[in-house]
Amino acid sequence: MDWLTENKIPLGKGAAAVFDWLQDVGQPFFDGLALVMEAMIDAILWVMQTPHPLIVIAVFVAFTWFMQRSWKVCLFVALGFLFILNQDYWEETTESLTLVLSACVVCMAIGVPIGIGAAHRPRLYAWMRPVLDLMQTLPTFVYLIPAIVFFGIGMVPGLIATVIFVLPAPIRLTHLGISSTPTALTEAAQAFGATPRQTLWKVELPYALPQIMAGLNQTIMLSLSMVVIAALVGADGLGVPVVRALNQVNTALGFESGFIIVVVAIMLDRMLRMERK
Repeated sequence: MDWLTENKIPLGKGAAAVFDWLQDVGQPFFDGLALVMEAMIDAILWVMQTPHPLIVIAVFVAFTWFMQRSWKVCLFVALGFLFILNQDYWEETTESLTLVLSACVVCMAIGVPIGIGAAHRPRLYAWMRPVLDLMQTLPTFVYLIPAIVFFGIGMVPGLIATVIFVLPAPIRLTHLGISSTPTALTEAAQAFGATPRQTLWKVELPYALPQIMAGLNQTIMLSLSMVVIAALVGADGLGVPVVRALNQVNTALGFESGFIIVVVAIMLDRMLRMERK
C-alpha cells in the first residue's frame, strides 16, 4: 500500500494554489464586495441600534401581527425580546440579527432566481445538485479559511461563510416549490394566453410562496447556527459570549448566551412560519 500513499493526489495543494491565484487576480473584486457588505451591515445595524429598544420591539411585534394575525404569537415575540433586554443581551442580539438579516438578503436575492431557473431547466439542476451537496456537507470551519484570506477579520468574512453554508436551502426549496406547481394550473394559464413571465408571476410564484417562505425560514435558522462559528473570525453578536464562555469554562455565561440564541431562533421561526391553506 506504500505506492498508494506515496502518490497522494494533491487536493490540498491544488486548493491552496487556486486560492492564491484568486487572491492575486481578484483582490479588487473582493475589496469592492467587502465594501458593499460592510455598508449593508452598517445600515442594518444602525436601524437596529439607533432607536430605543422598545421601538424596535414594537416594530417586530407589528410585523409579526402582519404575518401571523395571532395575538398569541405577538405576545410571545414581545415577551421574548423583553427577556433579552432583561438579560442585558440587547446589543449582542441586534448584532446577530444584523448578520442573520444580511445573510437573508444575500441568500434570497441569489437563491430564489437560481431556484426558479433550476426548476425550469432540469439539466441545470442536475448539474447544480452535487455542488449544493458539497456546500451543505463541507464542514463549516473550512469556509472560514478562504473567508479570512479574501476578507480579513470581522463581520464580512462571517457573513460570507454564512452565505456559502446557507445558500443551498433557498435554492432547493424554491426549486421544489416551482417544480411542484400542478401542470393543470400552468396549462390553464397558457390556455388563456399568459406569457411565460405572467405564468411565473401569477401562477408559479404564488403557488410556491409557502415553500419559498420555508426557504427563508431555513435561511434564518441556518444563519443562527453560524453565529458562534462566525464569532471565531471576529464577527460580533451572541457568538462572542459563547466563545468566551468556552474559553473560560464558564457554565453560567455559556448557558445564558446559548439560551438567548434559542429564544431568538424560536421567535423568528414563529414570526415567519407560513402554511399552505
